[in-house]
Amino acid sequence: MSAEPASLVGVRFEVDVGSVAHGGHCVARHEGRVVFVRHALPGERAVVQVTEGHEGSRFLRAEAVSVVTASDDRVVPPCRFAHPGGCGGCDWQHASIAAQRRLKAAVVVEQMQRLGGVDVHVEVEAVPGDVDGLGWRTRVQYAVDPDGHLGFRRHRSHDVVPIDECLIAHPLVRSSGATAHPWVDRQSVEVLASPSHDRVLVLPRPAAKADKPGHVIERAAGRDWRVSGSGFWQVHPGAADALIDAVLGAVDVSMGESAVDLYSGVGLFAGLLGERVGPLGSVVAVESSAGAVRDARRNLHDQPQVRLVHARVDRWLGSAAAPAHTNVVVIDPPRSGAGRRVVDAVVGLTPRVIAYVACDPAALGRDTAYLRDAGYALTSLRGFDTFPMTHHVECVAAYLPA
Repeated sequence: MSAEPASLVGVRFEVDVGSVAHGGHCVARHEGRVVFVRHALPGERAVVQVTEGHEGSRFLRAEAVSVVTASDDRVVPPCRFAHPGGCGGCDWQHASIAAQRRLKAAVVVEQMQRLGGVDVHVEVEAVPGDVDGLGWRTRVQYAVDPDGHLGFRRHRSHDVVPIDECLIAHPLVRSSGATAHPWVDRQSVEVLASPSHDRVLVLPRPAAKADKPGHVIERAAGRDWRVSGSGFWQVHPGAADALIDAVLGAVDVSMGESAVDLYSGVGLFAGLLGERVGPLGSVVAVESSAGAVRDARRNLHDQPQVRLVHARVDRWLGSAAAPAHTNVVVIDPPRSGAGRRVVDAVVGLTPRVIAYVACDPAALGRDTAYLRDAGYALTSLRGFDTFPMTHHVECVAAYLPA
């Protein structure tokens, strides 16, 4: 029996750091092998320490433990937990905000070219209210360590790093007192803040019988939106309005038109589409979460032109309940994207325009290729820095029949 390849975890060596890659790291090479390096920036020379990999690995993962030659974009991380071996929540605290947005734009461009087969130019825009990339996260999911302390997991690890303050968390979250409370009987704690209504909700998991599920009221586009429990809502206070403006600008919907909103959540896009198509138009909003549909029913009770459907998107599109045609389709899928089956069904509705809201540029690139193969061409693409200090980026793409 052959011996297991020797682990390289903990081994250190120097590398020249290359381009940024999707996932919050940069690409380097050592002795002919690719190394994905966190806590580094393109153009730097750094000493890295291997965190994953063995002698037989095709690639290694590593962290930059010291910088020999620093990039002009490097800054001191504002958070004391953002360092090699520390909290895995933030990817780019060691880069200036301007550099972070350039890095995210580079990732979007690369993914769209490699997976989507299209060459694009995109700038990642700040969203309204952003202040140096800090104090924005209104929804924070804490892990609990064996001693009951709240914290976040190390990168690609189940280990919990206890923290007493998260600098990207909204001030309401930080003032909730959750990190000062012992949580020995819980697995996680979620803190939800509603800045527009000055309310914060603490949700331990698993919930005790006495814990009330509760909800928060969010504000966007001049309306209030109920979001129950830990239901989905954009975590940056300025994100919802930024994405609404981008989507409505992309589809330019008119009175009397028809629209379909897929993965509609609590009804954000459906509600704004409903206002614009008016009582003579129609909007069908499809969502698989029963709780989100209940919230949407409450949020859109004043819009009879919006029909709410509780169903899986792919199944509904393949059923007789789906319309034969619609003017506008808005797709806001989970991180995994829509996929070929949904894309082909959307194209079968022959919309004059499709707007796609993407939280993962790889999924967006793949689905762009599916749309291109089905006869729809990418006509616009905008990026938004809805998750400063992390590698995540939100995009809004528009497609027209080719």
